[in-house]
Amino acid sequence: MKLICIGRNYTAHIEELENEKPTDPVVFLKPDTSILLKKQPFFIPDFSDDVHHEVEVLVKINKVGKYIDKKFAHKYYDEIGLGVDFTARDLQAQLKAKGLPWEKAKAFDGAAVVGKWLPKAKFQDINNINFSLKKNDKVVQAANTELMLWKVDELIEYVSKYFTLKIGDIIFTGTPAGVGKVFANDRLQGFIEDEEVFSIKVK
Repeated sequence: MKLICIGRNYTAHIEELENEKPTDPVVFLKPDTSILLKKQPFFIPDFSDDVHHEVEVLVKINKVGKYIDKKFAHKYYDEIGLGVDFTARDLQAQLKAKGLPWEKAKAFDGAAVVGKWLPKAKFQDINNINFSLKKNDKVVQAANTELMLWKVDELIEYVSKYFTLKIGDIIFTGTPAGVGKVFANDRLQGFIEDEEVFSIKVK
């Protein structure tokens, strides 16, 4: 099982980090060891002083596929979720400045929260889903999937050109604006529409 992550998929987030708008989806991977275990807190790693939360809509792949056409992509998932792509922003900046890969800043142990899965059938349109992240009961990130530069089915078409998708693979579809630093004793709650799908403590 692999986590396929998409960067720079919301214009406002691109602008807040002063990144260049990409012509194709930005893709990176996280190993399964980066998944935060259920009911465990997130521990800020000792190699970073600036870990950021990035809430993202998730899609779980339900069958094997390669070179999937966009018009068939909807057949390859039937569950929608929400998660957090924790990012050691200071380390990422150092790596980017040297032209090096981001994995140490993005794929460390516990860097991926995967919340409760909801059936896709629950939603009339997956390209019109509200989602949000609260930090200590205050909304810090909120968006709608209609704001994605590349929608879910387009992402499946794109990534399946490069990686065979397998049952259980998870696609992190990108984060909207509002990313920010987490501190010890913070509480993070993720919501799809009005339903809480994860709650974690930061240590």
